Amino acid sequence: MTSPEGDTNAVTAQLRIRIGQEEAHYGGELVDGARLLRLFGDLVTEITIRTDGDEGLLAEYSDVRFTAPVRPGDYIEATAQLVRSTKLRRFVALEARKVIASCDTSPSAAQPLAEPITVCTANAVTVVPKPKRSSSPDGSRHQSEKDTVLTGGR
Repeated sequence: MTSPEGDTNAVTAQLRIRIGQEEAHYGGELVDGARLLRLFGDLVTEITIRTDGDEGLLAEYSDVRFTAPVRPGDYIEATAQLVRSTKLRRFVALEARKVIASCDTSPSAAQPLAEPITVCTANAVTVVPKPKRSSSPDGSRHQSEKDTVLTGGR
């Protein structure tokens, strides 16, 4: 299940959510940036589950850039792509874009955007546990584990 070191195989994840009124915390009905980082954390977790069968542990965000405001009623599409992999670390590029914007005309008005607006970008590093020997549901070992046993763990 674990990708070979350096092989990313274009692993991606995506979420789309509507920002609720309860998430506005600042003047001007702005949503805090931490809300976007929570979305990014969920995406990184999905990627490590897909590549390693484990949620891993988010170790670091870097190059975080908030580029446009987010308000209640906006629809945000967040994407993640695995860009690099080492034995115990996964490096992920993240982007959140506004695809539907709330309108000032009424609390329930919104408008699809012809072109999505990037609201945040970041990079993340997650740490995954060392692979453990496990059995598949039928009780047999996975192929990579068979190879490890046959070569004496080398």
